[in-house]
Amino acid sequence: MPNYRRNRVPGGSYFFTVNLHDRRADLLTRHIHALRAAVQGARRRRPFHIDGWVVLPEHMHCIWTLPADDDDYPSRWRMIKNAFSKSLPKTEARTPVQRRRNERGIWQRRYWEHTLRSDVDYAWNMDYLHFNPVKHGWASRVADWPFSTFHRLVRRGVYDADWGVGVDVVLDAGEMVDGAALIHATSDPVGRISAAPSAMFSKEIKT
Repeated sequence: MPNYRRNRVPGGSYFFTVNLHDRRADLLTRHIHALRAAVQGARRRRPFHIDGWVVLPEHMHCIWTLPADDDDYPSRWRMIKNAFSKSLPKTEARTPVQRRRNERGIWQRRYWEHTLRSDVDYAWNMDYLHFNPVKHGWASRVADWPFSTFHRLVRRGVYDADWGVGVDVVLDAGEMVDGAALIHATSDPVGRISAAPSAMFSKEIKT
């Protein structure tokens, strides 16, 4: 069983889903170094702890813990999105609205935030995001996906290296995309991945 307590730090914890505007693109993994630099720059200006992060080609999931008495994640996301966009050439397609507003066509304007309210909620989301590359068919094992904090957490003893191998996936609904329900997955003692919906606690944020 994962030992999440090793990875908890004081302060509020939040689960995020952030999507590219073009869900067929691969900018996040193709330009992973630019994304990392954008995150590092935001953390220098407004520190936060990264509990878990998985980057897929066109979307990413992460869990942050902010400093005590600080809930200003929107400004941090604006820093990350702006820095990443500025690092890329202006070759993306843009909608008429984006052109009229002089906006880049990199990101969806909205992202999803879910405040983690318990250790169980935290565990669901940690497992869900790390299993996501397998769920979407990008890897056959959790450990095979390179753009993930799973490897760091294995070294810290939070996960076993073979976590998620040979499990069944049980989901009540699809992943949250453009307003659909978000499902968080967690492993149980018999090696299944079960689901717990938390859409009632999630909210959409515009940047």
